[in-house]
Amino acid sequence: MIKVENLVKRYGSHVAVDHLSFQIDTGKIYGFLGPNGAGKSTTMNIMTGYIAPSEGTVTINGHDIVKEAEEAKQCIGYLPEMPPLYQDMTVREYLTFAAELKKIPKKERAQQIHEIMDMTMIADMEKRLIKNLSKGYKQRVGLAQAILGYPEVIILDEPTVGLDPKQIIEIRGLIKKLGEKHTVILSSHILSEVQAVCDEIMIISKGRLVASDTPEGLTGLMNGKASLEAHILGEKEEVETVIRGLSGITNYSIESSHEADCVKAVLETDAKEDIRVPLFYALADKKLPVLALSRLEKSLEDIFLELTGEAAEKQEAEPDIERQVQEKEEEGGNHDESNL
Repeated sequence: MIKVENLVKRYGSHVAVDHLSFQIDTGKIYGFLGPNGAGKSTTMNIMTGYIAPSEGTVTINGHDIVKEAEEAKQCIGYLPEMPPLYQDMTVREYLTFAAELKKIPKKERAQQIHEIMDMTMIADMEKRLIKNLSKGYKQRVGLAQAILGYPEVIILDEPTVGLDPKQIIEIRGLIKKLGEKHTVILSSHILSEVQAVCDEIMIISKGRLVASDTPEGLTGLMNGKASLEAHILGEKEEVETVIRGLSGITNYSIESSHEADCVKAVLETDAKEDIRVPLFYALADKKLPVLALSRLEKSLEDIFLELTGEAAEKQEAEPDIERQVQEKEEEGGNHDESNL
């Protein structure tokens, strides 16, 4: 469906995207993660033909986004982080205009606009001027524009920005529904959102792809070791003696628990080792009751920080060069008809 090969984007001496390659398959929802300045928005803008790459190629359904721009763009619906809205149009006028630009057959426009306004929950705003809408509703209008024409690929850059919690849940449901018939690429800083709706996750750092897998696969990849947390009624020295007598434990720590007369033991083993049963019986033999025993697994947030933490710290301290230069390049381009 989408093939990105050796993609490079330079802004002067700054490399925003650094020889990036990946492939997007049909019928899945992909999450695109990375710290600020990692190159996510730049990559999306190149994939949609909004800006040109310095090197490399992007093909959509076999069409090169630079050499066959019109054919490639017909396959894509795009919601940029700042939706390209005409503030002095009503919602219906804007969507009608967008439908004309997308060359949706005239006899289908009214029905399709009606369906998509219902999907994005903006039907009751159709006669309102866009400039009078809240940020959340403007975001929905941008999403409706992206869905118009029912393109095979829908690319969403921070689609829930400005929405309240109820609206976020509704938009997540809509994204899942879109994933049944479309390939969806979702960029978001909300890790729980990506984990909740995405089939595959790609993590980018310093313009390079550092991981690509299912949420479960990423967790398994990073969890080379298994960890257990046990709350045990007894003295630290007694518990430590039992733990030292067990095989398969690679590391451990013991500290006071929040419960009286208890200790908390955190044990590390190889991922394939499961010592819960032998640990339980060994403690029971010494009359040391186990009050709680649970596995500790890395969350997507832990994995994200581990893979991009160094890059995030560096980029937080430096000016966001990518965005500053990009904004200058795109100044006055929010109303460019090619974005619709």
